[in-house]
Amino acid sequence: MPHATAATPSGPRPRWWTELPLIAVVYGLYSLGRLLVHENIPAAVENGLAILRLEKALHLNAEHPLNRLLTAHPTLGIPADFAYASLHYLVTPAVLVWIFRRRAAAYRAARTWLMTSTLLGLVGFTLMPTCPPRLLDAHHGFVDTMAQYSAYGWWGAGASAPRGLSGMTNQYAAMPSLHVGWAVWCGVLLWRHGRHPLVRAAGVAYPLITVLVVMGTANHYFLDAVAGAAVMALGALLTRPFMRLADRFKDRVRAVFARVPATVTPTRSTIVSDGCKTSAGERIPGQRTASADSSDARPRSAAEASDDAPAAAR
Repeated sequence: MPHATAATPSGPRPRWWTELPLIAVVYGLYSLGRLLVHENIPAAVENGLAILRLEKALHLNAEHPLNRLLTAHPTLGIPADFAYASLHYLVTPAVLVWIFRRRAAAYRAARTWLMTSTLLGLVGFTLMPTCPPRLLDAHHGFVDTMAQYSAYGWWGAGASAPRGLSGMTNQYAAMPSLHVGWAVWCGVLLWRHGRHPLVRAAGVAYPLITVLVVMGTANHYFLDAVAGAAVMALGALLTRPFMRLADRFKDRVRAVFARVPATVTPTRSTIVSDGCKTSAGERIPGQRTASADSSDARPRSAAEASDDAPAAAR
C-alpha cells in the first residue's frame, strides 16, 4: 500500500501534544458512534447467517474447525482469548508510537491511514449490522470461547468488554473486523519500515495470527476478516486525498488570520506644537514670526542695528 506508507518529508514534524488529543478525539468519536449504532438484532442475525451460507458455498468455512480446536484445548483457547481481548489495544498504539519516534517522515500518512480506515469501519457497522458466530443459535455449532474461559480473564459474556460492561459495546458491529484491519495496518508498517528481520517477520505473523484468533474465538467470520483488510486498502487509497484536503483547510485558516489587521499602538509625536493651535496674533514665547524672518533676509541700516543694541551698550 504505497500511498499510505510512503514518507512525507515536507512540513514540520508533528508534536506529540497535538497528536494525542487528535487521536483521542477520533477514537472517542468512533467508539461513541459504534455504541450509538442501533442494534437491529433480527437484521444482524440474518446478515450473519447469509455470510455463513456464502462461506459454505465457497468452501471458506474455516470457523467451525478452528472454534472446535480452541474449545477442546484450553492451552490454545485461553491464550487466544487473551490475544483477542488485549492485543488490539496494545500493539496498534505501540506501532503508532514507534513510527512517530523512529520514522517521523512516514508518521503523518500512517496516522491518517489508520484514522480514515477506522471511520470507514464505522460506516460498515452502520450499514450492515452482523451477528458474530458466537451469538448465533447453538444449533449452528459455535461455542463462545470468551464465555467458556471467562474465569481466566477480565471479560465476561460481552466479548472483550470487561465483566459487567457488555452493555457499553455493540456486539453486532462485526462487519468489517477492525481487529484484522488494525493488524494489517501494523503488519504493513512493520514490514515496510522495520530493519531487523524479526520485526519484519512480526509484520507478517501478527495479521495472520489475528485472523486465526478472531475466527477461532467465534467473534468473526472469515469474510469479516476479508472486509477488514479491504477497508484498510480503501483507507490507504484515500489517505493522500485526505491529507491534501487537510492541508488546504489549514492554509485557508492561516490566510484568514493573516488578513486580520494588527492593533497599531499610537506613537507620541516629538513635535512640541503637534496638535496645538494658537489664536490669530498670538505667539509662543521664543517663536519668530514670518515678518521677522523676512526682515532678517534684507540688509539692515546702521540705525536699525543701533536700535536693536542693548540699552546698556548705548
